[in-house]
Amino acid sequence: MTDLNNLDEILDYAIAMEQQAVELYTDIAERATSEHNRRLFMSFADEERGHKLKLENVKKGKIEIGSTAKVQDLKIADYANDVVIDAKSSYQDILMFAMKQEKQAYRLYTDLAQRATSPEIRDLFLALAHEEANHKLRFEIEYDERVLREN
Repeated sequence: MTDLNNLDEILDYAIAMEQQAVELYTDIAERATSEHNRRLFMSFADEERGHKLKLENVKKGKIEIGSTAKVQDLKIADYANDVVIDAKSSYQDILMFAMKQEKQAYRLYTDLAQRATSPEIRDLFLALAHEEANHKLRFEIEYDERVLREN
């Protein structure tokens, strides 16, 4: 991870990562070949947009805390090779890539939570980590239902 020295730099980095996720999921949704896939990825883009808004609110001095409950991990992404996606990527590869992205986001937010000096900021990062873990789980379930069961 980039060397981040203060809360503003950390928030800017996290906001940029969330914006990249919004753009990625929007792009995937726009290229989707089924309505189910389009809706799925647009919902993830919307949720990442919400994460970005939460982080921007922290920068403005407003703090929002969400759930920090533990989320089940099916660990499908843990056993897969790293995937790079392009316009010709299969749905399987796109899901695998998305799982890896969400896992990285989870790790980022848990790391930031450990570094946080304020309980409110720590709780925010833990809540965001929880949401990213939920995203990963949803992608894993989609993978299980749409890829593994079809093969």
